[in-house]
Order: sequence, then C-alpha cells, then structure tokens
Amino acid sequence: MKFFWLSLLLITVFNCTNPYTERTELIDYAPEKASIILSAPNLESLKNSIKNSDFLETVSNTSCCKSIEDNLSNLSHLNPSGEVLICFLKDDNDSLQYAVMTKQNQNLFKTDSLPNYTEELIPFKSKTIVKSTIDKNTFYSLVIDSTFFASSSLETTKELLNKSPLDKQLSKIFNTSSKDKTFSVIVKPNNNSVKSVFIEDALSLANFTNYLALDVELSQNETYFNGITKATDSTERLVNIFKNTIPQRNQIQNVTPSNSDGFMSFTFDNYKVFETNLKKFNKKDSIVNTSTLFDNIIEVGVLYEDKNRAVVLNSIDIIATHDALLGEQTTIDSYREIDIFSFSRPNLFSETFAPLVSYSNASMYCVLDDFFVFTDNLELLQSIIANYQNETVLGQRDYFKNMSEKLSSAASLFQVCSASSLKNILNKNLETEEDFDLNTYNVSAIQFIYDHDFAHLNGIISKNKVKASANSISEELNIKLDADLLTNPQFVKNHRTNEKEIVVQDVNNNLYLISNSGKILWTKQLQGPVLGTIEQIDIYKNGRLQLIFATPNRVYVLDRNGKDVSPFPLNFNDKITQPLSVFDYDKRKNYRLLVTQGKDVLMYNVQGQIVKGFTFSSANEMIISQPKHFRIGSKDYLTIKTENKLYILDRTGKIRVKPKSESTYSNQPVFLYNDRFTTTTADGDLVSVDSRGNVSKTNLNLSSNHAIETTSKILVALSENKLFLKSRTSELDYGNYTQPRIFYIYDKIYVTTTDLQSHKIYLYDSQSQMIDNFPVYGNSTIDLENIDNDRNLEFVTKGESNSIILYQIN
Repeated sequence: MKFFWLSLLLITVFNCTNPYTERTELIDYAPEKASIILSAPNLESLKNSIKNSDFLETVSNTSCCKSIEDNLSNLSHLNPSGEVLICFLKDDNDSLQYAVMTKQNQNLFKTDSLPNYTEELIPFKSKTIVKSTIDKNTFYSLVIDSTFFASSSLETTKELLNKSPLDKQLSKIFNTSSKDKTFSVIVKPNNNSVKSVFIEDALSLANFTNYLALDVELSQNETYFNGITKATDSTERLVNIFKNTIPQRNQIQNVTPSNSDGFMSFTFDNYKVFETNLKKFNKKDSIVNTSTLFDNIIEVGVLYEDKNRAVVLNSIDIIATHDALLGEQTTIDSYREIDIFSFSRPNLFSETFAPLVSYSNASMYCVLDDFFVFTDNLELLQSIIANYQNETVLGQRDYFKNMSEKLSSAASLFQVCSASSLKNILNKNLETEEDFDLNTYNVSAIQFIYDHDFAHLNGIISKNKVKASANSISEELNIKLDADLLTNPQFVKNHRTNEKEIVVQDVNNNLYLISNSGKILWTKQLQGPVLGTIEQIDIYKNGRLQLIFATPNRVYVLDRNGKDVSPFPLNFNDKITQPLSVFDYDKRKNYRLLVTQGKDVLMYNVQGQIVKGFTFSSANEMIISQPKHFRIGSKDYLTIKTENKLYILDRTGKIRVKPKSESTYSNQPVFLYNDRFTTTTADGDLVSVDSRGNVSKTNLNLSSNHAIETTSKILVALSENKLFLKSRTSELDYGNYTQPRIFYIYDKIYVTTTDLQSHKIYLYDSQSQMIDNFPVYGNSTIDLENIDNDRNLEFVTKGESNSIILYQIN
C-alpha cells in the first residue's frame, strides 16, 4: 500500500508539472513562427549603423526592403531604454509580419505629440490589446510582466496569450549571442525567409541546418558576422556530414583565377568518415563501392565562372591520386607545357558529393602540383593554368588576404563570392532581379567550422579599398547621422585598443561615440549642448578612461559604454558659461573640476564634492574664456580672464601673480608662450605677463577680428585673411575662418584652419608651407591624430550638415 501511495504521488507531481515555463527573457516572447529574430542592445545605434553601412544601404534601396522599411516605420516612435528584439514571420497568407519586444519604460511610447494617431482597445483573455494607428500604419501591443510586445499582426499578438511550450533550443541558441555587437540575429531556415547563402543552387539553407545564430558587426565598408549553426537532427541536415571530421587548411583559393565568380571548398581529415556521413544524409547504401580517386583527398572545391564550373581536388598523396587515374591518361591537349587529359566519368562528382556538387559534365582534367582540376570547358581550364603559373590567383590578391585576416585558415565549408555572385545570392533570397551596385565588393566569404554537434560560422562582406597613392588624401569614411551636427567631431582614446574614436553631438543633444571604422558604438541623450571640447580622465586610476564635459546645467562623466559614472551628472540651477576645466596638478589623477558660472567659479573633486581649500569664488565681472592651468618649474598657475582683468592664481585660488597693468582683453584663450601668460587685447595686440607681473605688449597688426593659438614656443595668429606663423605670413582667400589649431605629431608641427565660407580645410607645416593635396573639403575645424597606429595620420571634420568625414593623409 505504501508503494501505491508513493507511485500515485509521483504521477501526480509529474502530471502537474507546468510544461509552459514562465517567460523570463525577451526571447521567450518571440512568436513561434518567427523565422528571423534580430536583437539589438540599442535601437538608435542600430538604426544609425545600418544607415552608415554601405552594403546595407545599397540593399535597402530595393523595392522589397523599402516595403519592409515602410512596415517598420512605427518602430521609429519607440524609445526603448535597453535591448530590443525584432522578429519577422510569414502569416497564413504568406505576408511578411513583424513583432517587437522590449522592457517597458515610461518613455517607451509617447502618443501625445504623434500626428494622425488613433487608438482602440481590444479585450482578449483578461488582457487588453491596444490597436495603434499612425498615418495608416497599424500595430497591436500589450504589456506582460513588464515586457512590451507589439506586432503588425493581431493574430500574432493574440497567440502570445495562448500558453505554449517555450522553445528551449531557441533560447539556448539565443544566449550564445554577444551583447557587444551592433546586433545579433537568429535565422530559422525551415521557415523559408532566408533561402540560401550559397552560390550552388542545389544547396538550400533549410536542408543545411536548423538554426543560425550570428553576431553582426557593421562598419561603413565592411559587414562582419560570426556565430554558430546547429542542426538538431544528426542525419537530416547537411552541416552534420562533417561530424567526426577535422577541418583542413583551405587551399582552393590558390588555384582560383582572381577574375572568377568565386569558389566553394569543403575539407575533411578522413574521406571515409566524410563519405559515410554524406551517404547517410543522401540515404544511400553505404556498402556501395565508390572510386578510390578520393582516398587521399583532403579538400574538394568547385570553381565558378559564369555558367562554367570546375572541380578541384587537393591531394596529400599525388602519386596515389595519379594511380587512381591510371585509366584516364589519354592526352587530348597541352597548354603551357601542362598536359590535359580526357575524363570518362563526368557524373562522378555530382554522384559522390551531391548536394555540395551538382556539376556533372567533367570531361577533361589537368594536374597543377597538388591540385587535380576537372572541367568540360577548355578555355576555363587554360585560364586556371595561366593564372596559376602567373600567380594571379585569388589567394594572392591583397583584398583576399585582408579579408582572410578575420577568418579561420581551416574550415569544413568555405565559400568565397565575387560581386556578381553576391548579387545573385541576394536576388535569390529577395526573389527579385535588382541590379545592385556591388562592383566594389570584390570578395565576400562565409565559412563553417564543424565542432562536435554544431559548427562555428564566420563571414565577411567587404568593400575593396583602392590603395591610396603616396602623399594623397583619401576619404576613409563619410558617416551620416539622423540629425544635423551641433559640435565639431573630435577624437578620443579607446583605452582598450589605444586607438582613437570619434565623439560628436547632434542638434537633438544626442552624443555619439563612433569607432574608427565607422560603427556607431552608442548614443546618449544629454540635457544640453556640450561646452567646448570633451576631455578624458581616469577616475578610478586603473587605466580605464571616461569622457568628462559640461553642458549649460550639467557636468557629465561617462564610461566606455556611455553610462553615467556616479555621482555624475552634477546638476546646476545657474547656467554654466564656459567649458569645464579639468586640472591634474601633479599628474597623479587627483582631478579638480572647475565650473564657471558667469563671474563665479566652483571647484569640485571627482567625488562630486566642493573643494573647500579653493578660496577664489568670484571675478570682478563675467569670465570670457575658459580657465586654464599651467606649470612653470614646480609652481602651478591658474588663469581666469574677464574683459578688464587677468587673474593668475595658485592652487588654492589666491593671487600668485598680479599683472602690473591691465588691458581690455579679447575673448581669446590664455596660453603659456615662452614661459609667459599670453593672450590678446580687443584691439589685437599680444599681451604677455611674466611670473613677476611684468607686462609687455606687441603690435602684431591684428584686426579686432582675430584668433591665436600657441605652443610653448610657437605662436600662430589669424587675422582677416592672413595667417601668421613664426615670421612668415600666408595670405588666404577672403572667407570665414575657424580658430587656428596646432598639432605636434611625430616630431612635426601642423597648423590648420578651415574656411567655412568656401568649405576648405587648410593644413600647413611649421615653415608655413601647405601640405600636399590641401585644401580639401570640410565644414569645421579638424582634429588630427594617428587613430589606428599605422603611421598614416587621419583627421575628422564636418561634411554636410548631418555627416562626419574621416580623411587619411597617406
């Protein structure tokens, strides 16, 4: 009896176990029919990255993509604060629908200011579905457990409320994705939204695998993706034919002419294992004998040239492979001293390697070192021989070598496409005949590297860069934002790579951090415009840098990911009137932050606390330039300037130097030039104060409309259309010039200014000689640096009103 009750209890427990696990992650809300699931950590960054991707911008111009974009237009009204999932699915009428999910927040969907907005409430299963219509575009939404779900389909929204088992396999695949990429995407090929990624028509993605999970990295000229693919059934999906094999180094590129349409290569360490797996997939009798030709082959490749094909075998024992071809030794031609033999089994490759190889017309072959090349086209074979001998093969091209740096050298399956092949694959998936302009995409690749019960996947779609000639100026990036620029773009340091990135703000007060490859890393909404330039500090003294700056009512410190660093931002009721001054007196990272408000100043530490030992609080009148810190010998000097007074203070804010005479000053900064505190008067005279308070004035013949910049030994002045550098004067065209800037890089001085009227950037050396190939187009002052450690200098500037241009000096 005891056993009976125990059994009954166990049966009850198992029968009552809820098979419908509670949803805890966004992926748990993905519709069951979703065939593409896109995940982005930041929706705004995703939109900007797509907009600035040359490849995606080209593809998006198709009628198919424009239709999708129109359907998704409602997403532009969402303001998610974190991760967003966007799913695409086909409904019962084969129409494309979408669903979006993100965590609910109070600012997510504000309807107050939306034009032509209507709303209807639809009760369903104790919940309320909201039907929202904006300019005739409708979507349905509801909130479940603090998750916002919206879809273009009412049926899809209702299905969310029907309890169904969660797809644990999908969740597991999804959690392999990285949160640091532009976006991640899961493709479920069985739903037929993505038909193929292969040149070979016989290869469909639905037969190849069950899931693709990819992290996608977008830059202006390159789309890179990596992830995994998994087939849950061990025999029904083609990717599993590589099970229990070890990928070998791909070599087919070394026999593929560089003007071909591409190639596909597959490798294995043991042909017999591979053959057994492939026969299981094709449901063939494994007892049937096959040719011994493949016994010493580790790689098979198919070369594509228009409608022509060639099959290449890579042998590790050419004598044994020759022996397997003893019955195929009839010479039919010779080209460049290479014999061409007839081949009597044209169907051998399609019979053996289907569906990887569908070519069934091989009637001749030749031998090129370790490679045995089979085809039916004599011209193609001669081209392969000539290119192989001339070393004008794909593997020798710079663009292939550059692409290969991001890929594995050994792959189970490796496909390389030319521009025309890439276009054909796109049209195959989009079911269009669009004439994509992809001529600059010489080479794109995808590879699968089998590893136990799944395969790693890498891919790249890369725009070929023409090698710049010496001393030329090349435009590397032209990055477009959604709104006009408010600030000049500038470089900041990436402490992880020691390279430089770009920071800029738009007129909507969105701050952007952009990689030097053009990827928008993040955006952050600020309270107001950034004052002056953004500086970097190491607030934790651990080598990690933060951005620090002021807006009219805030002082911000942002970390590497654009997040606020506590206790910042500091809020101010009174307006901040000058850029934030950051002082590091002893270079020990004990930073002092000087906030200017009219004629008053406040000094803070990085804990956001007022520094009580600083006694200076107010000037005699409005401060007209940014306070600065200088060191002469072992003494620190702080300078604060009003229209009629120059304060030279010590660290504590006490007067350290009192000028023996004062002037009516311009709004130009104070510099330390020849160990003197130097600025200009409103009339254009140069004023210098030494450490004893002695004042000297020099007439530089500057007009009241002038600007200066100095280093410790070099002074540059710009007055009207004249640029003064050392003792030399350069006469420019009349225009509207920016403040001159001086850069000291690689022991060389550079001086720059930009004419905003004619949109010309000028760059001079220390001898007042213009650098070759200048002026160039631009609409702001520039920032000049080596941003990627390749010895070439780059500079960044405004382009059009909403764009950033990155140039390289070659």
